[in-house]
Amino acid sequence: MDIIHLLPDSVANQIAAGEVIQRPASVIKELVENAVDAGARTIQVIVVDAGRTSIQVIDDGKGMSPTDARLAFERHATSKILKADDLFALRTMGFRGEALASIAAVAQVELLTRLQGEELGTQLNIAGTKVTDQQPVSCPVGSNFKVENLFYNVPARRKFLKSNATELNNILTAFERIVLVYPEIHFTLHSNGTELMNLRPGSLRQRIADVFGKKYGQDLLPVEADTMMCRISGFVAKPEAARKKGGHDYFFVNGRYMKHPYFHKAVISAYERMIPEGMQVPYFIYFDIQPSDIDVNIHPTKTEIKFENEQAIWQILLASVRDAIGKFCDIPSIDFDTVGKPDIPIYDPDNTTVRLPQPQYNTDYNPFKQPSSSSRTSRSQVPGEWESLYEGLTSTDKSERLEEAALPSQDDLFGTAFSSPDPVTPQGLLAEKSPTHYQYKGKYIMTAVKSGLMIIDQHRASVRVFYDHYASAAGATVISTQRLLFPETMQLAPSEAVLMQQLLPQLSAHGFDLSDLGGNTYAVNGIPAGLEGLDPLSLLRQLLADAATPVNQSLNLSVSQSLNLSLARAAAIPYGQVLSDEEMDSLINSLFACTNVNYTPDGKAILCILPQQDIEHLLG
Repeated sequence: MDIIHLLPDSVANQIAAGEVIQRPASVIKELVENAVDAGARTIQVIVVDAGRTSIQVIDDGKGMSPTDARLAFERHATSKILKADDLFALRTMGFRGEALASIAAVAQVELLTRLQGEELGTQLNIAGTKVTDQQPVSCPVGSNFKVENLFYNVPARRKFLKSNATELNNILTAFERIVLVYPEIHFTLHSNGTELMNLRPGSLRQRIADVFGKKYGQDLLPVEADTMMCRISGFVAKPEAARKKGGHDYFFVNGRYMKHPYFHKAVISAYERMIPEGMQVPYFIYFDIQPSDIDVNIHPTKTEIKFENEQAIWQILLASVRDAIGKFCDIPSIDFDTVGKPDIPIYDPDNTTVRLPQPQYNTDYNPFKQPSSSSRTSRSQVPGEWESLYEGLTSTDKSERLEEAALPSQDDLFGTAFSSPDPVTPQGLLAEKSPTHYQYKGKYIMTAVKSGLMIIDQHRASVRVFYDHYASAAGATVISTQRLLFPETMQLAPSEAVLMQQLLPQLSAHGFDLSDLGGNTYAVNGIPAGLEGLDPLSLLRQLLADAATPVNQSLNLSVSQSLNLSLARAAAIPYGQVLSDEEMDSLINSLFACTNVNYTPDGKAILCILPQQDIEHLLG
C-alpha cells in the first residue's frame, strides 16, 4: 500500500511560514522590503497590540494589476528573478516569492492596490491561503496591506509570542534595519495610535541621528574606501562613545542588513588599545559589492551572507576604520576666536630691527645666605647654620638605615590585602597573628576552611549581596532616592523609549526619579541612595541594555528581578579594587547570609574550594 502523498497547498504554506514568518516583526520586514522594491517614496507602518491584532503597511509604489495581486500570494511567485542565474545579480531585497504566501497562510490579509494610470484598483481578501473576495475598488496608487489576527490558525505559535513590549521592541529593531539603508524614503511608524517614528528624507548622518538621538550624530566619524573589490562607506563612533552593552552595530551589503562576527572583529581590532576590552563601539558600515561575489540565498531571513573574498575584504575594512580613527585623532584644535588677542609677529632672523627678549638673573644670588633688610620678603627663610643639622651622620648610621630599608614589607609577603602603620621587622612578622583572608590580584579572596582553601570571586560575591539587598528592599518598601543637584536629560531611541515605559514603574520603586519630557526624552532628577558615585545617564543606559539583552530574557527573569540584577552589577565591588582585611571579612559574612552563596542570580559560580588533599598532592 502506498503511504507517500503530496501535502495540500495550505499545509505546505503553513510549514514554509514557520521559517519566514516567526513573529509580527517578520511580517513588517517582508512587507516594507516589498514596498522598497516597488519604488515607494513614502511608507507608513501601523500596528495594533504589537502586531497581534493588526499590521498595516501603506506605500506609494508601483502597485499591482488585478492578476498580479492574485498571483503574488502564490508560493514562489515573484517579479524579482526569472532564472537561476539571476540569483547572482540580485539588487532587490526580496527574491524567493515566499513572503506573501507565508503571511496569507497564517493570517487574514486585505490588499488594496492600484497601478499608475489605472482608474480603479483591486481589493483582495485572503484567509488561510483561501481567497474570500476580490473586486474592483477606488484607492490611491500603490499598495495597502492589512494583516489581522496573526497566527489565528496556529494557536501554538500565537501562544508562544512574547509580551507586547517585547514584540514591539522586535518590530522597532526590524524597522531600524530598513530605514537606515534608505534615508531618501519617508518612513512613519505608529503603535496603538501613537507615533513612534517620523523619519523624513535626508542624509544618512541625519537619519542615524533621527533614529538614535542627536548624540549619535555628534560622535560619528565617516568611513570611506573604494577598491576594485568593494566599496565601503558609513560611519564609526569615536572611541569615547564605547559602551559595555547596547552598542548599535550594523553591517549592510548592497542595502541588505547582515550579521557577520568576522567583520565585527575587524572593526573592534581597529580600536585596539583605545577602548577597554569587552566594550562595544557603535558603527554603521555599508558594503557595495558585485552581487556575483556574494551569496545571500543561505537562510530565509537573509541575514547571513557568504563572501567570495572574505579575508581581503576584512583587511580593507580594518584599514578603512583605522584611517577614519586616525584622521580624527590627527585633527589639531584650531582656535578662530582672535578678537582682542595680541598680535604676535612672526620671527624673522634676517630682520635686525626685532630684538629678542633677554632673560636677566642675579649671578650673586645664594639661597643659603640671609637676605638683607632691603630685599627681605615674606617667604619662609632657610635657618642659619644649616650644616649643623647633618652632623653626626656617620657611615655606620647610613648602612644601618639601608639594612632596614631592604627588609621585605608586609605587602610583599602577604599581598595588597594588609597594611600596617607600624614599621615591619622580622621579629614583628613572626610574632604577629596570621591574617584571616588574602586577596589575590585584586580579584579573588582566599580564606582557610576546615576542608581546604576557599577561593571567592569578590565581584560576583558582591553582586549576590547587592541583589539580595535590592530584592528584599523592593519587596518591603520603596528604596530611598538621592536627589541630583542638577537634573540631567537623556534622549532615547524609539526602541529604548518603549522599554523605558515598561520599566518606569519598577525604576520608581527602586529609587529613580524620572520625568517624561516628551519626544523620547527624560529628565533624571534622582537615583537610588548608595549609587551617588555613578554616572546617572550611563547607569540608566546600562539598565536598559541589560533588560533588552537575550541573556536576561533566557533566564526567565521578571522585570523586577532583571532590574535588581542590573543595579547589583552597577553597585558591586569591581575587579582590581584593593580590600582591607575588615572589608573582606564583611563581604564574606554578608555573602554567607544570602539566599544562595554558590551562584549569582545569572548562574555564575561565586566560590570554589581547593581540598586539603589536593594541596598536599600538588606539594608532595
